[in-house]
Amino acid sequence: MANSLATRLAAALLVACLATAARADDETPQPSPSPSVQAPGGQNPAGQNPSGQKGRAGRGGEAGSGANAAASGSTAEQHRLPPDSTTKQSVALPNRTLNFSATAGSIRVFDDKGEPLADIAYTSYQLDGAEKANRPVTFLFNGGPGSASAWLQLGNIGPWRLPFDGAVSSAAPELQANADTWLDFTDLVFIDPVGTGYSRFVTTSEEARKRFFTVDGDANSVALVIRRWLEKYDRLTSPKYLVGESYGGIRGPKVVRNLQMQQGVGVRGLVLISPVLDFREYTGSSLLQYVASLPTMAAVARQAKGPVTREDLADVESYARGDFLLDLVRGQADTEATTRLADKVASLTGIDQAVSRRLAGRFDIGEFRREFDRKNGKVTGRYDASVEGFDPYPDSSYFRFNDPSGDPLMAPLTSAAVDLTTRKLNWRPDGSYHLLSESVNKAWEFGHGISPAESVTQLRQALALDPNLKLLVGHGLFDLATPYFASKIILDQLPAFAGPSRTRLAVYPGGHMFYSRDGSRQAFRKEVEALMR
Repeated sequence: MANSLATRLAAALLVACLATAARADDETPQPSPSPSVQAPGGQNPAGQNPSGQKGRAGRGGEAGSGANAAASGSTAEQHRLPPDSTTKQSVALPNRTLNFSATAGSIRVFDDKGEPLADIAYTSYQLDGAEKANRPVTFLFNGGPGSASAWLQLGNIGPWRLPFDGAVSSAAPELQANADTWLDFTDLVFIDPVGTGYSRFVTTSEEARKRFFTVDGDANSVALVIRRWLEKYDRLTSPKYLVGESYGGIRGPKVVRNLQMQQGVGVRGLVLISPVLDFREYTGSSLLQYVASLPTMAAVARQAKGPVTREDLADVESYARGDFLLDLVRGQADTEATTRLADKVASLTGIDQAVSRRLAGRFDIGEFRREFDRKNGKVTGRYDASVEGFDPYPDSSYFRFNDPSGDPLMAPLTSAAVDLTTRKLNWRPDGSYHLLSESVNKAWEFGHGISPAESVTQLRQALALDPNLKLLVGHGLFDLATPYFASKIILDQLPAFAGPSRTRLAVYPGGHMFYSRDGSRQAFRKEVEALMR
């Protein structure tokens, strides 16, 4: 997520995608209790390739020359995030206590002329006493686009966790020690791309700002921030891993590829949680969208009668990629095939047969969410379709309902993230914290023409270039935002060199944030630890 995926893709996919690059430079040292390194610098999504070099100092007044540089520096200083804050922390967990340094801070991003563009915020956790050269370090980001990394940090992986299951908007944002944190076996760096969390622009240039909200510009900026963090903390020799959630499935492979080819940084493993990998085949009029979502819809129907695992869906997966697909291809002109398909889908999903026939067995996500339990005036979640809530307009012909599985988390998670950052980590930026930025989502340029956003190209290239690179993909059974079977179809198309010894798909009970369930979170943690071993 947890981030939300864009619901306006049909329009957004027509917008041109601008490739960008950036440079991050060290700032003048800032007084803080942080390690003996310079405060971070920045980068530039501008259409040139990154230099891969440290440039001039990150102070805005030093970035250019003459009146223009002075004006730019003055504006940048007005919007600057505060100096990094590093504190010593400790969490008492079952059978062990973890002592670590926690840093909340930012890296400044510059264009190729040295003009400051943005401050990108991060939160890092480094275990005390570990030998840094061989200690893994993992960089994590959510998706959206427009989502901060708090979903992964406070819902799953960080040293403190906010319980997600059963959360309501008015729930107290009380963090608890996370017994399932990954800090035992890897240091952690959570990154908030521009416009999310406390990350912000310091430039007033609209052209420069737009470049951050493109598929390639975003990936390039995140890749450079990773390299600069590694330089800042002397971790270039450490084993490196990336974790991306949701739209992070687009961002992740592109960041890995940029690190390999532009930043001079190799990556040992890529972990994708509930990812979208290719928008081309699962939106609009594509028939594959129905194939991708059918197993999840059937899982939702079966879980209403008892616990469900992926193994229980073998018959549905076989039908989806077999007779179901064949009948879809035959089209609605073939009435016999259409009736056969609609009746089978009704039996698998629990949707009324008359409704299924009216829709020709072709349910989009919104239709399924409403029709599944319409008789009781309820809708299912998009992020977790096993969660139901009341339809505020049950008799309306329009879909006007929220997501009962995701929306209740917005308030407590936002409050928890702000409280952690400002009180426990002692970093107090001015301005608002953005957990999920609708303005970023609306401004995003997903692609253009016949080339909407996809990361399968970069995934293939990265796996081909480095035979040691491994991929782990985790999904929830009941996730309608990014159905697991969509990833299954894509991963099955990878060449033999990226076979089961290097790529793994793991599917768990739960939704988009399957890690909200204790058993699923713990099982996935074991998978990740084995990957890094």
